[in-house]
Amino acid sequence: MANPNVIVSKVVRIEPALDRPAEELLRRQGGVEVVLEGEQRVRLDPNNPRSAGFAQVLDGLRKLGAPAYVELDPASAAVTRLLLPHVSRVVGVRDVAGALEVELEQSHARHTLPPATEDFTTYQTLLREAAKSGAVVVLTVDDAQRIIDVRLGPALEGPPLPFPVRGVPKARLRPPPWPLLILKWVWSWCFWPWWWFGCISKGKAQQVFDAMNATSCDPLTVPVPCIPFLYPDDGCWGRAHEMCRLMIAMGLSPKKVWISGNLDVPTKNNPNCSVSWGWHVAPTLRVRARWYCCQTRVIDPSLFTTPVSRATWKGVQGDPNATLTDSDATLFIGSTSDPTFTSQNSVLATYRLALQNRANLYGPPPYANCP
Repeated sequence: MANPNVIVSKVVRIEPALDRPAEELLRRQGGVEVVLEGEQRVRLDPNNPRSAGFAQVLDGLRKLGAPAYVELDPASAAVTRLLLPHVSRVVGVRDVAGALEVELEQSHARHTLPPATEDFTTYQTLLREAAKSGAVVVLTVDDAQRIIDVRLGPALEGPPLPFPVRGVPKARLRPPPWPLLILKWVWSWCFWPWWWFGCISKGKAQQVFDAMNATSCDPLTVPVPCIPFLYPDDGCWGRAHEMCRLMIAMGLSPKKVWISGNLDVPTKNNPNCSVSWGWHVAPTLRVRARWYCCQTRVIDPSLFTTPVSRATWKGVQGDPNATLTDSDATLFIGSTSDPTFTSQNSVLATYRLALQNRANLYGPPPYANCP
């Protein structure tokens, strides 16, 4: 049965309102009450050092209209743990080594339901039915992306987003006959100055990378419009879209590269020292190379400290059979394009709060226990 000390709900209001620093309110008021749907009330204990952080994240969720997962002390109804659930359609469910692996429409992480999970049978049935019907679920995971709570969610407008099938490359056209390849090579050399000078230098590419990395969020304050690179678990499509917007504003012409596979990436920015993805995306730029050639370089501050080749980017993600697909910068997620570069704002806002909440629970990354 569901944990009786857990509430999953939207935040209606905080009393008193956070019109001053949360630490000050907690100290002066002797605590803060959070009103959830149905007039359910929970407390933020001023003696809990995490309560000020809980207040900030809960107020952020209130502004987004997003639900919160709160665990309570049964004696005092004080919040002891806060997590941010996913609200999404279920794209796919499959059995992996006795566990259930779940793909969500609005997530690139690989979520697992271990067989030892309490209510495993109930959650498994709900998730399988949601995958068939297209129903929305409110799904909560821990920092290892293990599913700990599943509930039916509100109906969402519009059809499901068509995600690429993991591990299956898109159909490729036959290569042109060799005489055409020779003609193309000759033509490229005839016009090499135009192609080469259209690419940026390695130095410029590093400057662009550094400019993107400089927008990284402070984990404890997450000021808008920072990019939550230090929360690698999820939200890559929002980060990539925002970086493309910034690069275009710099006069550049970025594109994107998408990877699909069983991806496992070591990182010091997750307390478990790794993250698992079903797919991932990052911006790319064309950079000058030797012999008047241009090469594609990936700009991904969530994984690297410098621009890297597509092969290097793929290599760190743990699946040699993963497939890469290039796209225009305007492709946002699935087959949905966003030429206005605004759709990323809600994604970034969500994962800023996820980063802030993690820093409140475990301290800011990187984590010293990770090699």
